[in-house]
Amino acid sequence: MTASLARQLGEFAASVDPPERVRADVPPRILDVLGNALAAYAEEDADAAPAAVRAMRRWGGVGESTVLGYGDRLPAPSAAFVNGVLAHSLDYDDTHLPSVLHPSASVVPAALAAAEAGAPGDLIAAIAAGIEVTNRVGMAGCDPDTGANLYFERGQHATSICGTIGAAVAVARLYELDAGRIADAVGIAASMGAGVLEANRTGGSVKRAHCGWAAHGGVVAATLAAEGLTGPPTVLEGRFGFFTAHTGRFDPAAVTGALGERWEVLRTVFKPYPSNHFTHPGIDCALALRAAGLDPDDVTGIELGVAEPVLRTIAEPVAEKARPRTGYHAKFSGPYTVAIALTGGAGLGVGLDDFAGLDPRRLELAGKVRMVADPAATAAFPRAFAGVLRVRTRSGQLLEHRVNSSRGGPGHPLRADEVTAKFTGNATRALDPAAVEALAAAVRALDAGGPVSALFPVRETVFRDAK
Repeated sequence: MTASLARQLGEFAASVDPPERVRADVPPRILDVLGNALAAYAEEDADAAPAAVRAMRRWGGVGESTVLGYGDRLPAPSAAFVNGVLAHSLDYDDTHLPSVLHPSASVVPAALAAAEAGAPGDLIAAIAAGIEVTNRVGMAGCDPDTGANLYFERGQHATSICGTIGAAVAVARLYELDAGRIADAVGIAASMGAGVLEANRTGGSVKRAHCGWAAHGGVVAATLAAEGLTGPPTVLEGRFGFFTAHTGRFDPAAVTGALGERWEVLRTVFKPYPSNHFTHPGIDCALALRAAGLDPDDVTGIELGVAEPVLRTIAEPVAEKARPRTGYHAKFSGPYTVAIALTGGAGLGVGLDDFAGLDPRRLELAGKVRMVADPAATAAFPRAFAGVLRVRTRSGQLLEHRVNSSRGGPGHPLRADEVTAKFTGNATRALDPAAVEALAAAVRALDAGGPVSALFPVRETVFRDAK
């Protein structure tokens, strides 16, 4: 009789020794998470992380793990929560295709908190296993006929729902639990994951907390499993299990097929722009037209074609996306992100400073954007994010640019130096340059047994502005 899916995941996580190419992939992901979190800490108008750290301070408890930036030492679940909020706050975290979720922002904060609190296991292997499980549970919820993500179809945030399970697997591996106990951690975590996506459409900052809650839930689930709490063996595939609750149908082969041989962690791509990943094809097209000489003041009309399933996220409601309410809300607007790219963005083309506020010129330009479903982009989705931008000028000229896979995605991955530049640009928003280099060196040393505590610099000496 075939073992349950949770048991198969437990056996994988308990015994896997990731190949070198997978181990080498993990430190850049840790660095990306830390850079994103530091930039979020330095954000002047942030509300989510300050609220999170104040709440965790109210709860108190034994200081086991460090909160990045703030320097508080809190119980491991609480530190994981705040660090996860920071990691996801800027919508700059990595993305797995075709599941279209962000695994590292949940798994890495959970694993670092547990490791700093004394969990003795192999940190790199634990993170690799946790990300792999997150990706596979997410991928199982993709409709093979339409490419649609069934979590999203129900308004659920796969990142946090699946990330809770992946975070639990990573922490359970760090605790060196056996396969049965890791399966229990999966079963417990399945009752803890949550996340509703309405904030993508109409605003609110709660989505920034989703990965924090997943990281927190992962630490709690693994700890409870270590102490003897058990989960249902058929928690994923059962009649009243995870997939019935969240997707209604699923592909079991996506969860366990070639597990340990084909690594989905290697298909997790780094974002070049700090906005919802569905906006990236439009940004790429707009940057290309601007580089070719397009003057945004000459624009009279714009049509952005993207995959049909993404319209509900970056195009609807039409009035909200044409005129977002805040800089954070603008990260989920196809029209506004195109306007940024056409008028000259920061960072790698569109950067964090572009969302510090809403620019009147960009709002006017965003109002000229009409969004439509593009058949070619729809056919490519969710294996790649594609799009086409058509711009009409005052002279009547029609300009067009198409991308088949957005920058950073399959076929166009960020180079190692671009990933490093992203980290440096993010981290220097909070840290002095010498501290940034020391942090990078500490991450590189992890696979050789370097201390996790070195990832949390002393705020009084190296942070630009104490908070």
